[in-house]
Amino acid sequence: MAELERYYSPNWHHVYRAAKLPRATWDKADRLWHQAYEKESPTLLPGARNVIRRLARRFTLGIVTSGTRWRVCEQLRDFNLAMHFSACVCAEDAGRRKPHPAPLNLALRQLKLSPDECVYVGDSPEDIEMARRARVRVIGVRGPFPTAAKVVAARPDLMLDAIAELPDWIEELG
Repeated sequence: MAELERYYSPNWHHVYRAAKLPRATWDKADRLWHQAYEKESPTLLPGARNVIRRLARRFTLGIVTSGTRWRVCEQLRDFNLAMHFSACVCAEDAGRRKPHPAPLNLALRQLKLSPDECVYVGDSPEDIEMARRARVRVIGVRGPFPTAAKVVAARPDLMLDAIAELPDWIEELG
């Protein structure tokens, strides 16, 4: 667990590099991960469905994720949430991965919004860095991954303990 906490990243290429997997085996590692993940039954974070529905009534929502398109779209369908998002940028869409700002910049273009009109919500230090590099305000949220201390250390503009707290803070930010 200590190694996972030390090397965990939503960008699996960073994890592969830390595990010293040869670059030539990364595609195979991705396929093995895909096979293993297909057997999983992910759940939403407590309160996430209500947060998304509440925010979607007042704001334009988008997703910028390190997840692969097949997985993210499947989960959005399974959770009946796809209709709430006007943009969805996945790992393979931008050419560069988080923490590079390219994925978030692509979402901003798709949404036809400027950085100062947006807030990015993330649960990894890569999220915080990407948002900063794209000049977007950023809110950190403690997620289920072993990244909470790193998210706090990345110093988001605001740090929340749970996603359920988000709507009240968004209202306050205006």
